[in-house]
Formats: sequence, structure tokens, C-alpha cells
Amino acid sequence: IVVFLNKVDQVDDAELLELVELEVRELLTKNEFPGDDIPIVKGSALAALEDSNKTIGEDAIRELMAQVDAYIPTPVRPLDKPFLMPIEDVFSISGRGTVVTGRVERGVVKVGEELEIVGIRPTAKTTCTGV
Repeated sequence: IVVFLNKVDQVDDAELLELVELEVRELLTKNEFPGDDIPIVKGSALAALEDSNKTIGEDAIRELMAQVDAYIPTPVRPLDKPFLMPIEDVFSISGRGTVVTGRVERGVVKVGEELEIVGIRPTAKTTCTGV
């Protein structure tokens, strides 16, 4: 977990921000997270969108993303196993046909490869036309 304390542009008292951070850390610890170790970034999403205050806007968002990259590990997907992608949605696109979307859980697929659709209906074969 990485925490972003938003709307700091609406608080004039630095001590109040520190108090809120302490309360957030206590809440994290109470819920069995490492409250003392979790990164907390303070900023303003609105200031970032409106480019009104670089320090609490853009710089805070960049710091947030740096903390996400540093603190949250990138999941390892087994690329050596057979391709598996649970289908999350199905679209009918005119001129293209039926298109499915999902998140690849394991393996690799390339455009032009033959795939099997496995599920409630009998297994069907198709070709990957895009990734």
C-alpha cells in the first residue's frame, strides 16, 4: 500500500497535516499493515491537474509514482506456461467481428497464433488478431 494524502492545498496548518499522517499510520497499523513503513505522499490532485502549484501538484504526483514503483513489487507472470486469459468482456464490432478482452494470467500470445476458447460451450478455435 502507498497512501496519497490529497487536498493538502485546502489545509493551511502544517501541524494538522502531520496529525492526519499520524492518524493514518495508526489506522494502518490497527489493520495489520506496517503503518510506520508505508510511504505517505502529501499533495493535491487538483493542483496537478490545473498546474497551479508545482510542489504539491506535479511534484507530489511524481513522488507518488516513484513510491509506487519502489514499494509495490511488479508481479511475476509465468511466461513459460501455456497461454491463459480469462475473458472479462465481449464486444461485437462491425467490420471486425467479435472481440474479447481480459487480463493475461500466464503465458504469451502473438498475433496470428491459434487459440482455443474453453468454457461452458464446446471448445472452439480462433486466431489472435491483435494484442
